[in-house]
Amino acid sequence: MVDAMLDATGQADLVRRGEATAGDLVGEAVERIERLNGRLNAVIHPRFERAMDEARRGPTGPFAGAPILPKDLGAPMAGEPHYGGTAFAKDAGYRAPHDSTIVRRLTGAGFVVVGRTNCPELGTSITTEPRTYGPSRNPWDLDHTAGGSSGGSAAAVASGMVAVAHGNDGGGSIRIPASNCGLFGLKPSRGRVSPGPDPVEFGWAGSTIDHVLASTVRDSAALLDVLSGEEPGDLFVAPPPARPFAEEVGADPGSLRIAWWDGPAMAGFGIDPECAAAVRSTAALLEELGHRPERSLPRAMAEPTFEDHVLVLVTTAVLVELAAWGKALGREVTADGLEPGNQVLAALGAAHSGVDYPQAVLWCETWRRELATTFAGGVDLLCVPVLAYPPARLGELSDPVEGLGRVIATMQFTAQANVAGVPAMSVPLHWTPSGLPIGVQFIAPYGREDRLIRLAAQLEAARPWADRVPPVRA
Repeated sequence: MVDAMLDATGQADLVRRGEATAGDLVGEAVERIERLNGRLNAVIHPRFERAMDEARRGPTGPFAGAPILPKDLGAPMAGEPHYGGTAFAKDAGYRAPHDSTIVRRLTGAGFVVVGRTNCPELGTSITTEPRTYGPSRNPWDLDHTAGGSSGGSAAAVASGMVAVAHGNDGGGSIRIPASNCGLFGLKPSRGRVSPGPDPVEFGWAGSTIDHVLASTVRDSAALLDVLSGEEPGDLFVAPPPARPFAEEVGADPGSLRIAWWDGPAMAGFGIDPECAAAVRSTAALLEELGHRPERSLPRAMAEPTFEDHVLVLVTTAVLVELAAWGKALGREVTADGLEPGNQVLAALGAAHSGVDYPQAVLWCETWRRELATTFAGGVDLLCVPVLAYPPARLGELSDPVEGLGRVIATMQFTAQANVAGVPAMSVPLHWTPSGLPIGVQFIAPYGREDRLIRLAAQLEAARPWADRVPPVRA
């Protein structure tokens, strides 16, 4: 038996040493999924027989034989179901026409895809409760959300089905489920991971970036090495790292000047005491580790009109995606086929004029420069909550009347890193008295994932989280 607590780096090492085969790794992952998925609803498209065939053929690469789960939004795989959480794509039995760059790089590194994970419809929510497949549940408490939009991936990793799973992050969709499920979640810089061959407009004007959810910092860093790099025609290209990201794990981060904030970001909003306590406790730990924490919040992070402009990007993108789905399916796809929340977003998008979208993009570019001055002024990192509230109960964020307001109040701190295109991470450093995880977020200057990885590894060593496992766990 392969230890279900072993990360993907450790699993691949077993294969290299001849202590396990790819078939062992994949077979046991399949068994764990079959045993746990009825309670968590994390995996919605199993491909177990194909995965076992691929494992028996002997995959090669640095992660040879390690099982992985792509999310059912982004990372299409040729000939496989790809619905984006929508009923109309499921009803049509849509199959992806091509492999994404992400899938090609993962399988080229030796990973074996064992299925696809659940996500909210079109990825527009921070809870994974699509009507098409039902909710993904949090392994720490089945009555609570695993987060979104990469909630199925987070539930799968936190429960030990697989060691790593793909996610993407347009407004917090890697960091939020990582926070909710006690995982490490890194959102890379804009242009670090190619979206090819799909157009960037699917990513909310370049706000969305792909990576993975992981239980260890070393897995996340090594996977970033696998996924990084441009493809011909990429609109955004991040500067290459000075050395492989995996080599940053264990490297001395130095003494960093870190601005931290434990209050709400926006006027008129609140913050749960546990989320505030998570940041304060982290600030104290940072000082113990030799860093220079200072309590302050950059003005750009609290810009009162930020959400108004981002909403223009998101609501317009909903209409663009409907048009793209119509082209893919060969018939018109209208907002009538969407869930109530996305119908509202589509209606808001339809109300915009032809110049509203480019004006919102230009506003975001100006705002991005303002945030960048914070780092240019000598701040090395920001430390803020991931979410303003602990993991919500299922139904609270998806409620058709109250849900959108609750979502906005909860995610006060995540979309800024997306619009700015800068890297950010959720580190599992706090749990509530009832046992729910709360992540702490760090935001770095553009292209400085190395700085985040060094600090994350230092925090992982100082306050380990590997021994904390949820009640629903392989």
